[in-house]
Amino acid sequence: MTAETSQTLDRGLRVLKLLADTDHGLTVTELSNKLGVNRTVVYRLLATLEQHALVRRDLGGRARVGLGVLRLGRQVHPLVREAALPALRSLAEDIGATAHLTLVDGNDALAVAVVEPTWTDYHVAYRAGFRHPLDRGAAGRAILAARQKPTGEAAFTLTHGELEAGASGAAAALVGVTGVEGSVGVVMLSDSIPERVGPRVVDAAREVAEALR
Repeated sequence: MTAETSQTLDRGLRVLKLLADTDHGLTVTELSNKLGVNRTVVYRLLATLEQHALVRRDLGGRARVGLGVLRLGRQVHPLVREAALPALRSLAEDIGATAHLTLVDGNDALAVAVVEPTWTDYHVAYRAGFRHPLDRGAAGRAILAARQKPTGEAAFTLTHGELEAGASGAAAALVGVTGVEGSVGVVMLSDSIPERVGPRVVDAAREVAEALR
C-alpha cells in the first residue's frame, strides 16, 4: 500500500471481490480471516457497502453481493462496445459478414455490439440486444469451450443453423480479460464457413481482448 492509495477503499474492493467469487456468501469471521483484519473493521466495511446497496446480508448473517452492482454493471457494456468496434468493423469488412461481440449475461449470450459489412449485397441481420442460450450458436459455444481450457489457448467454434436456418457462425472467446467473459464472431448465410474465417475470428478476438486490458 503506497501513500497515494486508500487502505479503506482497498479493503472495501477486496470485500466485493471475495463476495463475487462465492455463490453462498461469507460470514464476518470468514471475511476477517481472508482479509487479515479484525471483525470490527469488517463490520464497518460491510455497513458502508450496504448503504450503497453493493452488499446485502441474509438472515443468517452471510454477506453477499448486492443489487447495486447491477447499476454499475450496466455502464460496462457501452465501454466494452466502444473498445471492440474497430476490430469488429475490420472483421466485418474483411470477411463480408456480420461481426458481433457477445458477453455472458446469466445463462445467456448477449450481443452487445454488432457491425454489418458495407460492401455485400446481403448479410444476416443480427442486432445488439439479441440473446440466446449459451449452449446454442457459435458465440455461446465458444465461451463454454473456453471455460474448459484454463490455459486460455485460442480456438474457434463453428456452428450451422442453430439460431437461424441457413446461417452459419464462427466465434472465438475473449482470453485474458479480467471481469469480462465473452466472444467475438461472425454470422453469415452459408452452408459452411470458409477456411480462413476461423483464424481471422481468433485474431479479432485477440484484438478486442487487448483493447479491453
